[in-house]
Amino acid sequence: MKVGLEVHQQLATGKLFCRCPSELSDRSDGSFVRRLRPSQGEDRAVDPAAAFEASLGRSYRYETGPVDCLVEMDEEPPRPLSDGALDVALTLALLLDARPVDEVEVMRKIVVDGSNTSGFQRTALVAVGGTLEVGGRRHEILSICLEEDAARKVRESPTEVVYRLDRLGIPLVEVATGPDIGSGPEAREVAEEIGALMRATGKARRGIGATREDLNVSVEGGHRIEIKGVQELRKITEYVDGEDARQKALLTVRDRLRLRGAKVRPGPYPDLAPLLDGTTTGPLAPTTRRGGPVLALVLPGFAGLLGPVPGTDERLGRELADQARAVGLRGLIHSDELPGYGVNAPEVERLRARLELGEQDAFVLVADASAERSERALRQIEARARAAIEGIPGETRDPLPDGRTRYSRPLPGRHRMYPETDTPPIPISAERIDRLRRALPERPSARLARLVAERGLSREQARQLVYGGFADTFETLAVRGHGPTLVARLLVQDVPSLPPRGDAGPFEPTVDQLDAILAAANAGRIGKEGIPRVLDALARGASDVDAAIASTGLEGLSSEALMALADRVVRDHLPMVRARGPESFSPLMGDLMREVRGRRDGREVAEALRRAIANALERSSPGSAGGHG
Repeated sequence: MKVGLEVHQQLATGKLFCRCPSELSDRSDGSFVRRLRPSQGEDRAVDPAAAFEASLGRSYRYETGPVDCLVEMDEEPPRPLSDGALDVALTLALLLDARPVDEVEVMRKIVVDGSNTSGFQRTALVAVGGTLEVGGRRHEILSICLEEDAARKVRESPTEVVYRLDRLGIPLVEVATGPDIGSGPEAREVAEEIGALMRATGKARRGIGATREDLNVSVEGGHRIEIKGVQELRKITEYVDGEDARQKALLTVRDRLRLRGAKVRPGPYPDLAPLLDGTTTGPLAPTTRRGGPVLALVLPGFAGLLGPVPGTDERLGRELADQARAVGLRGLIHSDELPGYGVNAPEVERLRARLELGEQDAFVLVADASAERSERALRQIEARARAAIEGIPGETRDPLPDGRTRYSRPLPGRHRMYPETDTPPIPISAERIDRLRRALPERPSARLARLVAERGLSREQARQLVYGGFADTFETLAVRGHGPTLVARLLVQDVPSLPPRGDAGPFEPTVDQLDAILAAANAGRIGKEGIPRVLDALARGASDVDAAIASTGLEGLSSEALMALADRVVRDHLPMVRARGPESFSPLMGDLMREVRGRRDGREVAEALRRAIANALERSSPGSAGGHG
């Protein structure tokens, strides 16, 4: 197996070709509709992925918000490319030992899936030929590009896709590695290291979708597959290993198809609806009740090879069904799963007789109210079935939440590129490179070692801070006098646990807000266990930290009040305390912590409880005044 990565990171430098902020919003102030068609690339050919998207015949609705402008609507030319974003991309190139280009040329990359109002994405090559060492292995960095992010998909139907323009135009740095990664875990490690380098620039955006990986995977005898838009780093291993298993299973099917001499019977596709008029249940029933067509594709030699491949969950039938879904159909039924889905055994025999099938021949049924859409789906399925005899077709696939992937569109090629005529070339001077080289940020590995040595953190704590993008905030708060361990826990546990705020993503407290929360904890106004509740109150709209503390009821538990609570909890369980002595601490600690509700630190609560237990035992001892009735 060979794996290559394309790691994309949004930048917090304002948008790339206008001066709008890089902010997402769940507010929509209006919308407009466009239809897109593919144009020829620089070599006068039409990209197959663009042609496929255009063949779906969908329209695209764009929702505008408070931070969108005419550039994003494609109603006025782009402004000059952001100098700040270009500096970040060049900085990253230097960190990866890549060679910056002499002149940045912005190109147009044809994209007609609606994610760009113009029908193309602006992208520019910034550097080539870098290297990255991870786990003792050196990995090739093919290219570093700077491009504009796409619009954000909100919802879709077979005829219309709705996008929001707030994400369109946010700068993306793309780092592409060579195909020299050999496993899922290694792919995750490389992606993590590249992500840490991007965050080291101090200009990486945070939040849902701010970092995305495209995974290019192939196995021997297969073809390159691009898994597009993986957002969870922990799932990279799952997607890579899953694609490895999928391709190997389909190559097993290919070998068996070739042994049989399998082939595909081309259209026209016969309408078998008259033979299925008794089908009253299952996915075919709505079409047969309306008198619609049920079209069939004949697959000689495919019988028994459309279902699960032994020892795996992969199946060729699913690959064919994905082609139907890609053009707007819910799926298909194939002969390896019949009788079933409302089709009984006698009907299956009639279908096989009508299609003149042999014992090793299979067929596929597609039903839809639109005969045109059914035929388009079967043409896609026919092409995919032919490809199954050859091996693994190159394609783009979407990641699914369960770790599987699904066919999205054909693999794009070089035919979709042509020059951007509205943006002049940008020379990269030696003076600019020297300026950036003198200001290079500390590398993640060096920073991790320094945090361990200087701040007394464990290596795991330091790693979470550096690779999670919290190191700058940690050092700022530590310099302000807060304890390193408490600051680390706040940043790597409490802040990431905050729930997302709809489309706006997770709440990100400012450094000053975090400073105020830590100061309140250090002063004893709140316990460390109460910090998550204060953060939650801020996320819900509290005006400042004082208001957040007041809204949670965490403030106001003095040392005297804490001791009184501990004495009461002990009195309520006095028989157990007398029977178990100091061992009663553990069961009573939970009760007291629920009473305290984060208003005091857990260590202080534990000390108060131990003192209360000791006092109760002393009063109950035979020689004490409290021991006589």
